[in-house]
Amino acid sequence: MSNVQRQIFGVQSGTAQIAKDCETATVIEVGDLVALVSDKVVPASGFADAGTLAQNQEAFHDAFLGVSRSAHRASMTPADPLTLDIATEGIFRFPMTSTAAVVVGDLVGPEGTGAALAVGLADQLLVEVATPNLAIGRVTKIVSATEVWVDIKSVVTMGGAQAMA
Repeated sequence: MSNVQRQIFGVQSGTAQIAKDCETATVIEVGDLVALVSDKVVPASGFADAGTLAQNQEAFHDAFLGVSRSAHRASMTPADPLTLDIATEGIFRFPMTSTAAVVVGDLVGPEGTGAALAVGLADQLLVEVATPNLAIGRVTKIVSATEVWVDIKSVVTMGGAQAMA
């Protein structure tokens, strides 16, 4: 997906952000959901496949860092900046395949990709999830049939949704 500034409300700079490094060849777009793996930023699509959609969402949830506010290209070299600006909390707008069954307060997590949506995770597409251990946030507003506002809170730095199933 292309770079999309998704932040609606929240601190634009300061305590609700963190600067973290990514690997040289990693592609991250503005607006990507990102996790922290071995002290490096990884987009949802670059997260290791755990088997099923729920397993992928739970593994991603456990390392959820926030939403990227800067981009990184695979063509960048070690001489280029590798540090990304990550928003760790706030209200963000995200697309969903369908908001027909979604209500304000529902939990959401990254949508699956691949065969039966169970092979990997999407960087900027959300889906309703059943439990907090799969979630990266809660719906605060339904904008359209395919877009919501979500209150995200980093699990890693802000103690976001963490209950076990």
